[in-house]
Amino acid sequence: MAALRRNLIYGFRRLSRSPGLVFAVIVSVGLGIAANSTIFSMVSRFVLRPAPVGDPGTLMALRTTYEGDRCCNNFPWPVYTDVRDQAQSFSGVAAYYELLPASIGGSGEPERVWGQSATANFFDVSQIRMYLGRGFVASEERLPVIVLSHRLWQRRFASDRAILGKAIPLSGHTFTVVGVAPPGFRGLDLILDPEFWVPLGNVEQLAPSIPNRSARDWNWLAVAGRLKPGVTQSQAAAELATLAQRFAKTYPDTDKGRGFRMDQAGSLPPRDKATVLLFIAALSVVVLLVLGIACANVANLLLAQSASRQREMAVRIALGATRRQLLEQMLVESLLLALAGGLFGMLLTLWATSALSAFRIPAPVPLDTTVSIDWRVLLYTFVLSVGTGLLFGFAPAWIASRPILASALKGEDGFIRPGRRLNLRNVLVVAQIVMSLVLLCVTGLFLRSLQRAVGIDVGFRSRDLLMLSVDPRVHGYSPERTTQFLEQLRQRVAAIPGVLSVAATDSIPLSGGNRSDGFRVEAGSKPTDPNPIVDLFMATPGYFETMGIARLAGRDFANEAANAPKVAIVNRAFAERFFPGKNSIGQRVTGGGVSYEIIGVVQNIKSRTLGEDTRYVLFRSLAQSTGSDPSFLGYGLVVRYAGNPTAVATAVRGQIHDLDSTMAIYNPETMQEHLRQALFLPRLAGTLFGIFGFIGLVLAAIGLYGVMSYSVSRRTREIGIRIALGAQLSAVHRLILRQGMVLTVIAMALGLPAAFAVAGLLSSFLYGIRPHDTMTFTMVPLFLALVAFVACWVPAWRATRIDPQNALRYE
Repeated sequence: MAALRRNLIYGFRRLSRSPGLVFAVIVSVGLGIAANSTIFSMVSRFVLRPAPVGDPGTLMALRTTYEGDRCCNNFPWPVYTDVRDQAQSFSGVAAYYELLPASIGGSGEPERVWGQSATANFFDVSQIRMYLGRGFVASEERLPVIVLSHRLWQRRFASDRAILGKAIPLSGHTFTVVGVAPPGFRGLDLILDPEFWVPLGNVEQLAPSIPNRSARDWNWLAVAGRLKPGVTQSQAAAELATLAQRFAKTYPDTDKGRGFRMDQAGSLPPRDKATVLLFIAALSVVVLLVLGIACANVANLLLAQSASRQREMAVRIALGATRRQLLEQMLVESLLLALAGGLFGMLLTLWATSALSAFRIPAPVPLDTTVSIDWRVLLYTFVLSVGTGLLFGFAPAWIASRPILASALKGEDGFIRPGRRLNLRNVLVVAQIVMSLVLLCVTGLFLRSLQRAVGIDVGFRSRDLLMLSVDPRVHGYSPERTTQFLEQLRQRVAAIPGVLSVAATDSIPLSGGNRSDGFRVEAGSKPTDPNPIVDLFMATPGYFETMGIARLAGRDFANEAANAPKVAIVNRAFAERFFPGKNSIGQRVTGGGVSYEIIGVVQNIKSRTLGEDTRYVLFRSLAQSTGSDPSFLGYGLVVRYAGNPTAVATAVRGQIHDLDSTMAIYNPETMQEHLRQALFLPRLAGTLFGIFGFIGLVLAAIGLYGVMSYSVSRRTREIGIRIALGAQLSAVHRLILRQGMVLTVIAMALGLPAAFAVAGLLSSFLYGIRPHDTMTFTMVPLFLALVAFVACWVPAWRATRIDPQNALRYE
């Protein structure tokens, strides 16, 4: 400890005499560590953090699987009860309906909220301690009681601690508050963001549109089970496999081929896990490249410093110091620098995670994607800082602690010779440029992808559209009354000054809220698609005019009666694929057991995502569909306006509340805002990779500049002699410039194949470009070569300004 204390004191004194070096190292290391800590905060949030429940290691999420399915599903009610009653590996098995839309009233304007409907044992199985009150009891399975989330309690009820026992209006029904969940509890799913919980028996009142709740082949319940003490996951999985075989024999019509899967509660959904992990892995590779560039940069700085300390090291060895003591002293200095860089990086990470949390995934349901710093991130940053200090500090310390005594005592450079190209600093510079090239190519791909995504033709109007949503269904409206309400609202809004046209729909394109279903063509050509799927939308008259979707043939909807023959309008891709060379008007298709007559054809649109291939789309009359297929997400009003959107929005809200003062209004936004949200993934990727690429480029340029500057300073006497003997200044300039550009060419030859290999892994995240985009892989190397040329040219220019007389006296 005494030796460590002496090394620390000496290290602080030594570093305090080199503030420029300290600043450069802290900034370089801090940027690299911040990039890695920011991405690791995503890993901690979405991969490592358990559900906020008691003993999270024994709480399992159960799912059903089927032969031929790529993933898994929820449970039917009868299958859940069978597992609950027959499985002996679990102390309790709870079920819940994952997202339940509702309108909450009380003081202030009605608000759209999302919650969950759960079995009475949900909170007991979760083992959470309520912030106020309690969870449900067995006798409340069908009673109107409610548990509020801590956020909803604070926001809607002003943190009223006397809330317990009070009655609150929820979707036209009265519920009694029995508890407030603890802060941070958002249910058992990783990113869903429910704000209340009611007993599962109330789902019939709050979500009457859920069909076949008691059917054995209708998957609608998420299930979680608590392992009994001493029972392992493998034992529970084996028992579930036995139950699956038993159920298949007892219910062969519905359960044959059904199995069970078990994961820890709160983990990534299986359907999304591969995509999320691949994206995080790509980011992790990029930030490791940034850190590698930073380490190479700092190692070069410390190598330069080590050369100037050779006399010091030789004197200390002559006075009796061992090489191990010298090595330990220099490693302590490196660790001090790395820990200071880690502290700076953590401050940058605080800012970066806050900025990441501002990104919102465009989804029709509430999602919690906030990222923050927890103990895992702190521990990771500390370990990374120590590892980084050892990584960039060991080689300079090893070399500096072994000087050639005779040369070092005379002040000569004992381990770097003029003109020697293959030295450690040059190797580090080549590594920096290689990593920078890979990083910049990836950055260029994502920036090009973002540019292409912004320019994608979505097929509908992108400006002067205002959208607001309502959900009459959760207010107890019948399908007929819902249709009547929307038509009255449409007529009222059309009369508002500044409104050019208005229509209603069940889902705005690119919101992810529309439904898809299989279909078949009743006559005409037989499709070769093995499983044709069509995206379904509902629309009122005037929808296509309002949205700016070109009508190519046929007519618009015209307030068709609910009991009239069903009609539909299809997009161009649908008509051309299934009725090639024919008039599709008057043809019939069947989907979801309903037959439709095609009355019109419209231009193709982007339906679900910006990067999708052209999909088949079928628009149904809203008036004819609300009864047979009520929208789970409510209905959106689309208003084309001229003038101030804020004033129009205020007027529209007024008309809604004139018709029903209790109606909750949600998702108010313009189409421009909506399209910005649809650009979430390319914007996020472009922002992150752009920042990391810029950092890597700057660090690499500084590293190359530093090596060339140091090379000039060490060769001052040689350059002076050359000039004194008559060498042309241009020859000296080329001599220095050639040294740096040779390193750059070597790095390019090594870096391009690596960049090609990495780019091939990113194709699923790119929009409108190939992973080996010609422009990117042409412009990035040229740009990096230009930066390298400038970084070499400045030291080369300085070399030509050397005075031969001063150079010959240089020591």
